[in-house]
Amino acid sequence: MHTKVWKINSTNILDKDIHEAAEMLRAGEVVAFPTETVYGLGADATNESAVRKIFEAKGRPQDNPLIAHVASADQLKELVTFIPDYVYKLMEAFSPGPLTYILPANEYCAQSVKAGLSTIGVRIPSHPVALALLQAAGKPVAAPSANVSGKPSPTSATHVYDDLNGRIAGLIDGGQTGVGLESTVIDCTGEIPVILRPGGITKEQLELETGAVMMDPGLAASSVDRPKAPGMKYKHYAPEVPLYLFTGSSEALKDLADKEKLAGNRVGILVSDQTAEIFAEDTHVHKLGGTIEEIASTLYDGLRFFKQANVDKIICETFTEKGIGQAVMNRLRKAADSII
Repeated sequence: MHTKVWKINSTNILDKDIHEAAEMLRAGEVVAFPTETVYGLGADATNESAVRKIFEAKGRPQDNPLIAHVASADQLKELVTFIPDYVYKLMEAFSPGPLTYILPANEYCAQSVKAGLSTIGVRIPSHPVALALLQAAGKPVAAPSANVSGKPSPTSATHVYDDLNGRIAGLIDGGQTGVGLESTVIDCTGEIPVILRPGGITKEQLELETGAVMMDPGLAASSVDRPKAPGMKYKHYAPEVPLYLFTGSSEALKDLADKEKLAGNRVGILVSDQTAEIFAEDTHVHKLGGTIEEIASTLYDGLRFFKQANVDKIICETFTEKGIGQAVMNRLRKAADSII
């Protein structure tokens, strides 16, 4: 299969290219596109055969539900049977944006989007290219991250092309994404919203709008039997060489790296800008940023970086779990082989 690539940035959204990509979606093909979180792999969410192409391209397990992306709150209402009052407050504050609502589903979308559940995840992305595509398509678009299942999510079109060239019909190159981590997913089927997957909107931000917000107990487990949201059951975000999380001090991490080098092992180090300063220039060090927000936006690029480097393993320091740091550590624990 030939993968058609369009270059469309936020300040140069060409109607001709957007409508060509939207027509592919309406014809039952799969198109990757940028969002403010990561690149999504989109298909018409109402077309069962089109949605199956997502699972085939990614090698994604069939019991892992997808998120339906829509262009407006009115379109979101068409996919569900009930919306609690607190969801309207959250939509006013955070949508369009990196927040996915799990709500009781009707029969509008294909069954495979819901993975056999009675609920569906719905999101209104804020990226102007994504919104233009959704508006032109005129249909909800099911879109998990545009990568091979289990690997780090893509934050650039290059990542998507490396993983899926020849396996999908189209790719909109919209440049680098912003948040760099997937959306926060909240279960809105009860009286109190429950975070199923931390992401671009933090628990603290949600609580300012709704009061009480709970964390799903499944976040502390390695997997759940029937996930309501992506990222809950299977190993995700893993680089192509083993990844180890290091929980000690930066000095202890340097000592470990030095011992690995002396033993002849080739090790890549993922750290903050501040921690990177203590390493020798000959050490394979990749800096993720100086703040937790920068680390979140560059994390997946960092996990993919050592694919090109000549290393046998990656050791990554751990980070604060305040704010978006909770989402960063959620992704790292899902990606890691073990913790040192």
